Amino acid sequence: MLIWLISAAFLVQGLFLALSVPTADAAAATSNAASRSAVADRIIATGMKYIGTPYYFGARSGDTRRFDCSSFTQYVYGVNGIKLPRTSRQQAQVGTYVPRSQVQKGDLVFFSTKRNGRIDHVAIYMGDSKLLHAITRPGVTVSKVTSYWSNTYVGARRVIQ
Repeated sequence: MLIWLISAAFLVQGLFLALSVPTADAAAATSNAASRSAVADRIIATGMKYIGTPYYFGARSGDTRRFDCSSFTQYVYGVNGIKLPRTSRQQAQVGTYVPRSQVQKGDLVFFSTKRNGRIDHVAIYMGDSKLLHAITRPGVTVSKVTSYWSNTYVGARRVIQ
């Protein structure tokens, strides 16, 4: 009987230990998600300051008087401590691949507006099916994810760690 009680105590103790590990992992994951969300909020707030800034294809890095899509994302992420390469195709190579169903605010989303499969546009996903990006007209803007954007979607990357 004594051996059975000792065995049962170890079994129960083992269960409690096993249950505490996922709880610690879950707390860390929640903390990381909250941190990512805060960085995403800062990136979006930075980008929103430039609503209406004109579009100019080939805009120089760091020029805040005008942007193209990738100079905009490069600048907005850069002032928030995340260095990105210059072009949308290059930006599509950094960070972590994100399945379409798991895109979160702050993720970079990529498009082939010519519908040839080559990435030629990048935007910041804001959540609630909204994109923050620089387009020909009206420049830096917020767009709803319409069928156009859905049909030209190529992929997403998470660069906020």
